[in-house]
Amino acid sequence: MNFVVFGNSGSGKSTLSAHLAEKYGLAHLDLDSVAWKNEKPTEREDPLIAAEKVKRFCTDNKQWVVEGCYSSLIKVAALHASRMIFLNPGVEECQENCRKRPWESHKYRTKEEQDKNLEMLLDWVAGYEDRKDEFSLSAHRELFDCFDGEKHELKSNQETHNKLW
Repeated sequence: MNFVVFGNSGSGKSTLSAHLAEKYGLAHLDLDSVAWKNEKPTEREDPLIAAEKVKRFCTDNKQWVVEGCYSSLIKVAALHASRMIFLNPGVEECQENCRKRPWESHKYRTKEEQDKNLEMLLDWVAGYEDRKDEFSLSAHRELFDCFDGEKHELKSNQETHNKLW
């Protein structure tokens, strides 16, 4: 059982992935931890090094869940995945999830430090449908459409909650 979970920022990737990891005893990889040097979002890791880390995680673990918004890295994990979950609840729901986001102590020293980035995050989320980069709806749609295994597109928090495998 190997899941790839992806979507816009605030779509619920971390919440769903943590649930799957706990429920099924899966190894869990947040792609933020390999996409950035030193696990802090200030300098991107070399793309080849990041891709190799994803491949190694997928081959070193028998059952896993990989989550993130980086299409280039999702593509690597998808080569080893049995299931793909595209969380696509829409911009407004993603922004509301961002507003309710608990403190991510693995990314920020304090909740206040995290909250200082909220407006920037909300703007980032708002651009999802218009961007043309690896973090965009169009890039995620292409990944989803090309995947040959079992796949699910979930279009609301409620649909994700009801599915929860």
